[in-house]
Amino acid sequence: MVLDNGRGTGDFGNIRRVAMISVHTSPFATPGGKDAGGLNVYVRELSRQLGRRGIAVDVFTRRVAADMPDVVPVGDNVRIVYITAGPVAPLPKDDLFPYLGAFASEMALFGLRDGVSYDVIHSHYYLSGWVAHLLGRYWAAPVVQMFHTLGALKKDAARAVGAHDGHESRQRIEIERRLIGEVDAIVAANARERAEMTWWYGQHTPKIHDIPCGIDLDLFQPGDRAAARAALGFDAAPVLLFVGRIDPVKGLEFLLDGYAALRATWTDGSPPRLVIVGGDLTPAGLGDDLARIHAQAAAKGIADGITFAGSQPHERLPEYYNAADLVVVPSRYESFGLVAVEGMACGTPVVASRVGGLPYTVEDGINGFLMPYGAVDQLAAASAHVLRDPALWAHLSAGAITTAQRFGWEQVTERILALYRTVVAQRLAPVGGEIAVYAGD
Repeated sequence: MVLDNGRGTGDFGNIRRVAMISVHTSPFATPGGKDAGGLNVYVRELSRQLGRRGIAVDVFTRRVAADMPDVVPVGDNVRIVYITAGPVAPLPKDDLFPYLGAFASEMALFGLRDGVSYDVIHSHYYLSGWVAHLLGRYWAAPVVQMFHTLGALKKDAARAVGAHDGHESRQRIEIERRLIGEVDAIVAANARERAEMTWWYGQHTPKIHDIPCGIDLDLFQPGDRAAARAALGFDAAPVLLFVGRIDPVKGLEFLLDGYAALRATWTDGSPPRLVIVGGDLTPAGLGDDLARIHAQAAAKGIADGITFAGSQPHERLPEYYNAADLVVVPSRYESFGLVAVEGMACGTPVVASRVGGLPYTVEDGINGFLMPYGAVDQLAAASAHVLRDPALWAHLSAGAITTAQRFGWEQVTERILALYRTVVAQRLAPVGGEIAVYAGD
């Protein structure tokens, strides 16, 4: 059902219009590119789900090209609104803070020009959270914040892998700490992320609610493996699949070492192939990020076994998951681990690091295996164990499909809506009056 002017008319306890804020990255960017990953997928899919329920959603993101129109309808009751703040060009997200005041002002002007107001502001990442903080009083709307990643944890993870961590600034961490104290509600992907906010930021607050990320179970489902492999040009060799941004915390160096150890001990015919989905491909070949990974692989003598697929449209990822024998998530830090759940929904077992939110989705011997980050021999052994044992693979595949059913967008959206109703009721309640209590956790 498409409603005129994008105005929602659903009966959701005073929830008719939601402002989604994603300052630094467009929710419609291709996952796997720079600054494009699970956050993009989450904002896009949640907006679509709300729109299908008759709630109008405006998704605000920064204009990075002069030919971008002001407003683009992108689904039932969903519009993307491009805001001019700072140079009309791509900028590193670490350079965007000085333009957040302008972003908030332009959002306010848009509301005036369009004649709309918002019942809830839902902000994503700390930059968007600061914009929402600036707008919350002006619009008299409650703010729901989802960080997706936390500066303190990314800084710690980068240090652990020996990467430069200066970009996770003290400013970011202090803003996150302030937002935890001031927004109306915070969505954490699992109990671990909620605990990490308390531990790293020194704030224990009941406003943090555990609501997992969702996946599209109509898109991510088991398919014809032979057809998927043929479509992608894969031969009979087993396939390990990595999907994600090319970022130090994603653990690609750990994966390369594990893959080298697996190949060194493989005696069952053609050695496994590693397929990397993510990063930039250019007409001349590999972009700088993938060229660096290729050079590391070449130094280890395994470059001939790696296929670089580059960033792929979200709609094409099920083909890769279905073609793979294993999805590998070697990250040093994952707040949720969307790739693991997408892979499981397609029936592909997962081998992953025991970090962040991954233990809440990957279960040893049920749908895959977990190991400490950096445990190269364990990564190689677990992968070989699954690849060599068809009965085990079938058992894990069935468990993976069952696990993924818990994360369908239908259930996740209902829990988000319940939280929206609570924060709106709290704003509307008279002093001393009763307020709704969120019961979704």
